[in-house]
Amino acid sequence: MGRKKEIFSLRNLFFIIPVLLTIFGIFMIYESSSVTASRIYGDSFYFVRHQLKWFILAIGVFYLFYSLDYHILYNLSLLLLLGNIVLLILIFVPGLSTTVLGANRWLNIAGIKLQPSEFTKLTLITYLSAWFTFKERGRFFAFLLLTSFLIGLVMLQPDMGTAVILGSLAVFLYFLSGAPLSHFFLLFLMGSLAGLLFIITSPYRLERLMTFLHPETDPQGIGYHVKQINIALSLGGWLGSGFGSSKQKFQFLPEAHTDSIFAIVGENFGFIGTAIIIFTYLLLFFQIYKKIEKIKDRLGFFLASGILFLMTLQTFINLGAMVQILPLTGIPLPFISYGGSSLLAFYAMMGILLNIFKQSSQKK
Repeated sequence: MGRKKEIFSLRNLFFIIPVLLTIFGIFMIYESSSVTASRIYGDSFYFVRHQLKWFILAIGVFYLFYSLDYHILYNLSLLLLLGNIVLLILIFVPGLSTTVLGANRWLNIAGIKLQPSEFTKLTLITYLSAWFTFKERGRFFAFLLLTSFLIGLVMLQPDMGTAVILGSLAVFLYFLSGAPLSHFFLLFLMGSLAGLLFIITSPYRLERLMTFLHPETDPQGIGYHVKQINIALSLGGWLGSGFGSSKQKFQFLPEAHTDSIFAIVGENFGFIGTAIIIFTYLLLFFQIYKKIEKIKDRLGFFLASGILFLMTLQTFINLGAMVQILPLTGIPLPFISYGGSSLLAFYAMMGILLNIFKQSSQKK
């Protein structure tokens, strides 16, 4: 009876919190996108309807990964990674991709838009977790080659924010597996030099970095986005202006329903509302961390640790960009931002997590 109650409480925590965040996100997607959707598509609920469809599918994905024994991912990891690589390559096939704001990140197959880089986060966790389940020597260069190849495909889109996440995630799992500290310094140096090279060879990235350091230098260009985020958060004050009263949704704030949705949350619900959202994320992450400490299975430990690291890092990057402690990167806020591929990937991860925790509890 005790085990059943524990599993039930886990299911409540690790399912209901993401669902509540997603439902809240759907309301905020409507609030932030209704004006734009009405102008472009003649339907103020356009983005909401699409997110609802992805949400229903994501619930099914969650239960699929919750029901299957997560050990099957060990045998499927290579196949999943290769499939994901094919999707990343198909983006560059004329007629199959959709370009938005100069970025070529979306596949358009039979009217369905997918962002393969969002799935790459999950397939990378799965493959590296399976690979590192058994200790072996001399895998540094193979690891470096694989990681560089995936990051290179993502950078060609271009998507430096996701590339940074993939690189950080790979390094985290590599050292969690017991790699020597000398490899860490080497990878850190190589990553820093590569990042610097990508920035100085791209006028847009260099301008974005300079604007982050000195936002006042380009108030009508890249600095405009930062300025509008600040305005949205300042309009919210302590308690917010109330749901439905956003001024920034009138096409002042770019990417209001995707990467910048937290600014609309701040405008509507103020400091108190944003603090509740941040606390909810921290509660979820802390409870996951406590359960990970008890996992004895090496594959399960790597999978759960990688998922927690990814969710924490992506949330930090998005929120950090909103309060200007990090440059804007175009990274969505987990469970809340608009985007079907991101929603599917994160619900799959939550299903895997609950599966691992369920089996860990049963083995006690």
